[in-house]
Amino acid sequence: MRDINLIIFPDWTKTDEALGQDLEQVIRAIATHPASKHITLFIDINNMAVEEAELLLSGVTINLLMQEDLDVTEGAEISLVDRLDGDIWEDILPQLQGRIPLECENQQAIAQASSLPVFDIEILRQQQKEQVCFNLANKFCQESRWQEAIEKYQELLADSTVNSEIYYRLSECYKQLNLPDQAVAVLQEGIKHYPREGQLHFKLIFTWYWQACIEAAISAAEAASNLLPDDYTFKIIKNLLVPIVYDTTDEISFYRQRFIRGLEELIRGTSLATVEEQRNALYGLGSFTNFHLSYQAQNDRGLQIEYGNLVHKIMGANYPQWVVPLSRPSLKEQAKIRIGYASAYLHSYSGTLWLTGWLRYADRQSFDIYCYYTANTPDAVTQKFRDYSDVFYQIPYNLGAACAQIIADKLDILVFPEIGMDPHTMQMASLRLAPVQCVAWGHPVTSGLPTIDYFLSSELMEPDLAQDHYSEALVLLPNIGVSYPQPYIPALAKTRADFQLRDDAVIYLCCQAPFKYLPQYDFIFTEIACRVPQAQFVFLRGELLRSRLSRAFATVGLQMEDYCAFLSIPERFDYLMINLLADVYLDTFCWSGGNTTLEAIACNLPIVTCPGEFMRGRHSYSFLKMLGVTDTITYTETEYVEIAVRLGLDSVWRQEIAKRMEECHDRLYEDKACVAGLEAFYKQVVRERLM
Repeated sequence: MRDINLIIFPDWTKTDEALGQDLEQVIRAIATHPASKHITLFIDINNMAVEEAELLLSGVTINLLMQEDLDVTEGAEISLVDRLDGDIWEDILPQLQGRIPLECENQQAIAQASSLPVFDIEILRQQQKEQVCFNLANKFCQESRWQEAIEKYQELLADSTVNSEIYYRLSECYKQLNLPDQAVAVLQEGIKHYPREGQLHFKLIFTWYWQACIEAAISAAEAASNLLPDDYTFKIIKNLLVPIVYDTTDEISFYRQRFIRGLEELIRGTSLATVEEQRNALYGLGSFTNFHLSYQAQNDRGLQIEYGNLVHKIMGANYPQWVVPLSRPSLKEQAKIRIGYASAYLHSYSGTLWLTGWLRYADRQSFDIYCYYTANTPDAVTQKFRDYSDVFYQIPYNLGAACAQIIADKLDILVFPEIGMDPHTMQMASLRLAPVQCVAWGHPVTSGLPTIDYFLSSELMEPDLAQDHYSEALVLLPNIGVSYPQPYIPALAKTRADFQLRDDAVIYLCCQAPFKYLPQYDFIFTEIACRVPQAQFVFLRGELLRSRLSRAFATVGLQMEDYCAFLSIPERFDYLMINLLADVYLDTFCWSGGNTTLEAIACNLPIVTCPGEFMRGRHSYSFLKMLGVTDTITYTETEYVEIAVRLGLDSVWRQEIAKRMEECHDRLYEDKACVAGLEAFYKQVVRERLM
């Protein structure tokens, strides 16, 4: 007996030819069925000699082998039974899933099987066809052949009994082809058929969301929460979702107040009284971060603390053994200090690339370096982390295993390069896995977590009274605080025409993510355009800003299309080519460029920046200060426009700035002073807390 047990009742009084046709159809369907290895086919041979039945069956299988190259020796089990009565039938019947009807069928024998469901041979054939189609569609997806995959998934929707997974995968194909309307339609249709399928709701919410349709996304989240009231994922989303981009400044205030009310409601409505509630909340936290809150240009310390305490409470309910204070035996004077770095981004990623410098220049006589990579997209940068570590673990998508390993390694200090971008990192950081825990500025916002002791920042980035922005104790490391590797910049090998950019244009590169562009600063582009007629603003991720910018240009009587070019993010080589072809880099207000600015400097592209109130708005400012080329740092919006216009119109001055930048690269990259400062802090905190 197997997982699927079926039976047939041939009429052995019929001719061998008729019986052979019946048996051939059934065995072919069973042998080609996608679940054949789980099927046993019982053949009733009542009133038939076993030898004769076996002879006929052998002939059928040989024909199939010769004619269709079917391997009937692998997969399904075929069993002849000759006494289906009494105790034997009573033993077999409960384990049978159905009877396959035949043209030549023993009517007397099937009377005893009247209670069995009938498995029509056409159903088996259809199932086999569906599985082949489904497998082929999935193969096309793996090969990024999206249109071909769509055709196969649509074929399944049209011809078969479908499941929710087909709707989900079909929507992903449309997403990859940048056809969001079709993706939404497929998901909505899927939800009609499977209203309690959480992954369809989740996909619909964020399909709307990434198109900046915030009202539709929130409405979909509320609908999902009503249908699945115990799913904590949708409780979080419906209460805490804020826009990617804002259409007006009033929207910022509106959605901030909505977030405040939603967080209060979420905290008030979170029950952890049962194990099921604890697990639901744990899973919900693993599906969401409040990443976009910090792009409202306000002090988020209070809200982050409230959210951080909620996360800590949920994690403590699930892992009570990992929220208690940790103590270690006193560290001996000459013993090495164990430092751990845990992240889902120990690969080529802007938020953690700088970390390679901390590891590369670490004092191996004083420190043992442990790295914990919690994702699964390793690349050449991952290998650098591996090479620069004394111990390197890759523990993908397994929170419990990663935490257990960190505890087992008895670290003195655990550092999270970022907290706030990856939900599982947020969960991990809310536990107490080492006596001292720190966060760095991969995501330059306070974590708000009671389990994070220090925020590792930069003396050049932080404004006065910066401690007011953090729940952690602020540590100001020398210079920019990180040892950023010198980027490799290839020689210019493309032209503007390769990117459909004007040869006579003054190109202003605008390469930040759309959520860094706040509506109150749209006038900057129109002011520059009015004074630099040849200006062309190149947005690499700005599609969501089109309507807003169009409105801004229209207010000064200009057509946005005459001044703005929207390119999708190219491959890294092309991205660097665009930096080399551009004339000026326009930094964003309130949240400046980090990795993008450091690479633009390596391309000797003049940077216009205006430091903001918070550290996250002062990255480019600090880079230029360390570089020693400060002519293009501005302190007001008016100054920003003036410098941007002068760079656009005065090519001699622009080239002078670029030359001075090139001469000063050594001041900025591969900085070892910050590493010495970091390690001095490590030694100090160990002396004060662990010795």
